[in-house]
Amino acid sequence: MSTDVQTQPAAGSQPEPPQAPPARRPGELGIRELGRWSWRQLTSMRTALVLLLLLALAAVPGSVVPQDSVDSLAASRWRDAHPTLAPIYERLGLFSVYDSPWFSAIYLLLVVSLIGCIVPRTFVYWRGLRAKPPAAPRNLARLPEHAAYRVSASPHTVLEDARRELRRRRYRVRVDDDAGPEGGWVAAERGYLREAGNLLFHVSVIVVMVGFGLGGLFGYQGGVIVIQGTGFANNLSQYDDFNPGSLFEPTDMEPFSFTLDDFSAEWIESGAGRGMARGFQADLSYQEDPDAETEQYDLRVNHPLSIGDTDVFLIGHGYAPVITVRDPDGEVMYSQPVVFLPQDQGLLSYGVAKSTLSDPDVGLEGLFYPTFVMIDGDPVNVMGDDRNPTLSMEVFAGDLGLDDGSPQSIYVLDKDGAPKVTEEDGSRYRLDLQPGQTADLPDDLGSVTFEGVEPWARVQISQTPGKELALAGVVLALIGLLGSLFIRPRRIWVRARKADQGGGSMVEVAVLRRSSAGPEPDDQDAGPDELDKLVAALGGPADGTARGAGRAGRAGEDES
Repeated sequence: MSTDVQTQPAAGSQPEPPQAPPARRPGELGIRELGRWSWRQLTSMRTALVLLLLLALAAVPGSVVPQDSVDSLAASRWRDAHPTLAPIYERLGLFSVYDSPWFSAIYLLLVVSLIGCIVPRTFVYWRGLRAKPPAAPRNLARLPEHAAYRVSASPHTVLEDARRELRRRRYRVRVDDDAGPEGGWVAAERGYLREAGNLLFHVSVIVVMVGFGLGGLFGYQGGVIVIQGTGFANNLSQYDDFNPGSLFEPTDMEPFSFTLDDFSAEWIESGAGRGMARGFQADLSYQEDPDAETEQYDLRVNHPLSIGDTDVFLIGHGYAPVITVRDPDGEVMYSQPVVFLPQDQGLLSYGVAKSTLSDPDVGLEGLFYPTFVMIDGDPVNVMGDDRNPTLSMEVFAGDLGLDDGSPQSIYVLDKDGAPKVTEEDGSRYRLDLQPGQTADLPDDLGSVTFEGVEPWARVQISQTPGKELALAGVVLALIGLLGSLFIRPRRIWVRARKADQGGGSMVEVAVLRRSSAGPEPDDQDAGPDELDKLVAALGGPADGTARGAGRAGRAGEDES
């Protein structure tokens, strides 16, 4: 059994008032106010400029550190040369800057900021574009450039003449709807499209960013080294490195193929750049699909081959010495061109050859000199042209680590299980060969022959779906920028009223330039000249005597 007990206030006491919610401290923002403040800060022009600066600074590592998406071989060599920094750069995403989360965050914030700036501004500008020119001020003499004079025509005739003259000068004109026989005014405006140029520039920035975004999502970029006389088919297994977009599908790849028929280079023979390539060219035979006819194309730097939506660029070249390894019985164990990677502008190159059919495995590692000379007893490469090709390599024998099935770079020699081959007396052994020469290896390992040299070309193949949109955005941005720079807004008012004595009309004309910049020399209608010409066209004095000084003009005269 329970008893409900109701507590009554004591006699003479007052009931406690209900508790009011705690008052907000001065300066404290609620969630809604904080959201609005954050959105205003994000969509302000100052924030957009800061984000644009951050985006430019964030792109700097992408031009300094080798990128996997541009040249994976250079990035791999950089990792090998900097074993301490490489793990840190990997965690920071510096080998793939443009795909990193921090770069994407800046990029997306900039897009949101620009959209937040431009969309409200678009509606404001649209209303301003449709609006009529503002009514004439009550006292036109206050404006810096004005004139007042008397004519014999009626106010209605003066205003009609002003309307026709201003329309002839391509002004947008508004006439006082309530103008009666006593007088009225005409307002005219020109250059109101300047804001359209400014707006077009900002919209074009978004268009460019969307174009690049589409390319990053649906496109791809890959690289491959093609030796002279060999070919390439556009499928994933043929690429040396491949960087697809997030939404890329292999079925979107163009089914083309090509063969590198010939490669040629032009060399600088004298001067500071002696020995470097002045230009190079790859002669291709290509098919857009397996059933198409074979066509020819001379692939050069900055002259890509375009097949459908795919572009093939020539970005580098080098040499592939043809190396043959034989066993002690003379049987060929290995024979093929070996790609050597250039180490400097003179194409001194490093390479690795692996003969896994030999017993034991035989590995070769060393340098290729296109033009070899001995200077003071030291081997030197003097230029990139293969005028005196020479191989200088060390030999390793044993287990090269290829039998366990683990992937291994063709440019790296696993020497953990393959000691270096030495002479019988334990001294250093090194192969120094020129084309056609053969050297017998110690320890009855067989022989190595340097057969000759084949040039190779490195091509970059990319498919960028949004490039046309990005190009259109750049063109529109230039048009908008030119419009915002060279269109000069200007307003003109003409007020006419019936003269107090003698009949006729009293006319006032004023010109207002809304741009802070002064008139350009080639602008024949700018400033006072425009005022004088309009006064003369409306029947006023043509010698400028009607021109007066408003308050701003007199203030400037007093100060001077």
